[in-house]
Amino acid sequence: MRPTQWRRSTHVALGVAVLMLVAVLVAAAALLTTGDTPDQQAVEPAPPPATAQPAVVPVADSAEAPTTDGLTAALGPVLADPNLGKFTGRITDALTGTELWSHGAELPMQPASTNKALTAAAALLTLDRDARLTTRVLSSGQPGVVVLVGAGDQTLSAAPRGEDTWYRDAARIVDLADQVRRSGVTVKAVQVDLSAYSGPTMAPGWDPLDIDGGDIAPMEPVMLDGGRTQPVSVESRRSRTPALDAGRALAVALRVDPAKVTVLPSGGTGALDDAEEIAAVQSPPLMQRLRDMMNFSDNVMAESIGREVAAELNRPQSFDGATRAVLSALEDADIDTEGARLFDSSGLSVDDRLTADTLDDVVSAAAGDARPDLRPLVDLLPIAGGSGTLSNRYLDTDEGRAAAGYLRAKTGSLTGTNSLAGMVTDESGRVLTFALLSNDAGPSGRTALDAFAATLRSCGCRT
Repeated sequence: MRPTQWRRSTHVALGVAVLMLVAVLVAAAALLTTGDTPDQQAVEPAPPPATAQPAVVPVADSAEAPTTDGLTAALGPVLADPNLGKFTGRITDALTGTELWSHGAELPMQPASTNKALTAAAALLTLDRDARLTTRVLSSGQPGVVVLVGAGDQTLSAAPRGEDTWYRDAARIVDLADQVRRSGVTVKAVQVDLSAYSGPTMAPGWDPLDIDGGDIAPMEPVMLDGGRTQPVSVESRRSRTPALDAGRALAVALRVDPAKVTVLPSGGTGALDDAEEIAAVQSPPLMQRLRDMMNFSDNVMAESIGREVAAELNRPQSFDGATRAVLSALEDADIDTEGARLFDSSGLSVDDRLTADTLDDVVSAAAGDARPDLRPLVDLLPIAGGSGTLSNRYLDTDEGRAAAGYLRAKTGSLTGTNSLAGMVTDESGRVLTFALLSNDAGPSGRTALDAFAATLRSCGCRT
C-alpha cells in the first residue's frame, strides 16, 4: 500500500471540516459584534445543493466498425517504423468478435508480461474471486519447535503493526507471533515448510541477475513482501532466500535466535500431518492480488496465482504444472492456444512464446458476452495515461494524448521486446480489441508500439 494515496482523502475531509468550523465561528462573531438578531441579518439565499449522477454509459451498438481496408491504410505508416522490429498483431471488433486486421498473428512471439493476461484469465475461469491463501504455524510435536507453513501468500509482511505494508491488507508476521504466544507454546526453534510448491524455484529463461534487479525472487510458498529486501521502493532487489527470511522474521518476533531457523527438506512433510495449528493468517482476496499483478506487472504474484490455478486443477504447484493448468483452463473456454510455449506464468522467461491470435482471443472473450466470468479482466487492464504500467505513457504526443483514457492494455517489456494486449474505444464509439507483439525492436520500439496502438483511437478507418 502506498500511504499517500490513501491519506489524501482524509486530509481533504479534515480541511473541509476546518473550513466549516471557521465559517461558523465567523458568523457567530458577526452576530455578537452587531447585536442584530438573525432575522435582521441580510443573508443571501443559499444556493441549491450540488447533485451528481455518476454512471457507466455503454458505447452505442450502432457505431460503425472500422473496415479492413481502412485499418490497413491508416496503420501502414506506423507499421513501417523499423523500430517495431519483428512485429505481429491482430485487431478485432469487440461487439461481433470479427477479426478486422491481422499481421502475422499466428506466429509465436516472445510475449513478455502480456503473458499475465492468460494467467489472470485462467484464474477468473477456475478460482473463487474471494479466495484467500492461509499461512499457518504448526506445533511440530518436538518440544519448543514450531513450523511456518507457506501456501503461496507472497504478500505476507514483517512490517510492525501500525506501519504500512507493501501490499494492501497484507497479513503480518506480528499477528502470527501473537497467536503463537497466546497458544501457550514456548518456542525455542522455528522451521519453514516449503512442501506446497514442487520443482525448481527459477524458471527456464530467467536471468538470476533479475533477482538483484528487483524483477523476481526464487519461487517458494512463503516470503515477505514478494521477496523484496527493502519493501519501500519499487527498485528494491529481491531476496535469494525468501522463505528462510520469512522464518527468520517469525523467529525475531518470537524472540528466538534467527540464525537457528531451518528449512525442511522439500518433497512432503508427512510428519506434520497430525500437527496442531496454533496460528494462521490470510492473504488479501484473489481479485485484489490480480489487480496488483496486472496493474504493476508483479512477476512473483503472477507465478503464485499460476500455482493456485494448478492446485485447483489437481496439477503440481510448479512452473510446469502452472503453465499447463493455465493453458488447459483457456482451452476449456474455447480460447485458441495453438503455438503457445510457456515456461512461466509471468512472461519473464525469454523462452516463452505466444501468438497475437491467443492474446487477442483472451481480451476479446473478456470484452464479449460469451464468457461473463472473464469480464473482470477488462477492469484489471491498466489505463493509458492513467494507471499501472501505462500511467506515464500516451502523454507525450497529440496522438497519444487522444488515446489516453480510451485505451486499456496489459503491457510487456523485455530487452528488445515490447507488447500490448487490450482494447480501445475509437472516436466513433466502437470498441476494438488488439494484441501487438514486437520482438527484436529498435531503441524507440516501445514508443513505436504506443504510436501504433494510439492510431486505433483516432484513425476513423471507415474507408
